[in-house]
Amino acid sequence: MSIIAGIGWTNLEVARQANNYLLEEARQNPTRFLPLCSVDPSWGTESINELERCVRLGAKGIGELHPDTQNFDITNKNSIAPFMEIARDMELPILIHCSEPVGHMYSGKGATSPGKLMEFIDSFPDNIIICAHWGGGLPFYSLMPEISQSFANVYFDSAASPLLYNSAVFDITTRLVGAGKILFASDYPVVSPKKVLTQIEKSDLNTEQSRLILGENANKIFGIGNSILDTFNYST
Repeated sequence: MSIIAGIGWTNLEVARQANNYLLEEARQNPTRFLPLCSVDPSWGTESINELERCVRLGAKGIGELHPDTQNFDITNKNSIAPFMEIARDMELPILIHCSEPVGHMYSGKGATSPGKLMEFIDSFPDNIIICAHWGGGLPFYSLMPEISQSFANVYFDSAASPLLYNSAVFDITTRLVGAGKILFASDYPVVSPKKVLTQIEKSDLNTEQSRLILGENANKIFGIGNSILDTFNYST
């Protein structure tokens, strides 16, 4: 099963069309696709209306939020609080685009870096937040006690990992935050799942850690149920 997400749409009608497409594909293939819905919190009431509509049609989460593209401030707690409260009450995980404050430039790199992410996380500790692209490096700050204690409902995905880090990122991040906090993601079609799986194969993760990252964590967060992991051998 694949969890399928939209991107940071800035036009409501385009977002609705894209959401409808993902929701319909998931409806026709319920054992293959689990859909998220794409909204922009700056739409105010319209964002909440679209979110509630998508949930009625089967959406299981929100994402991808892209603060830079959608031009909203995740550190402005008051402006996005109504949206976050609805997501919390519906127990909807939120996938948010993150970027590193250092390193090479690439298309899509933005300013949602660890500092802003921590303000966002601390403002909404009861929301399930998935930080895409390894959280822009946020796990590396978890050695600071005041950072790690805020990660109760926070997860990190490996989307676009081969474009950002070498395979050691899986070993190091597992040591820092634990395998239970990491979600396999590819950023397909930009990066194929096989490339991320190759990084995992090159890592020193054990079988249990691999199972958590490759599906069991997602099963827990999204309530997927039956796992397809037994079909594959991911032992190292």
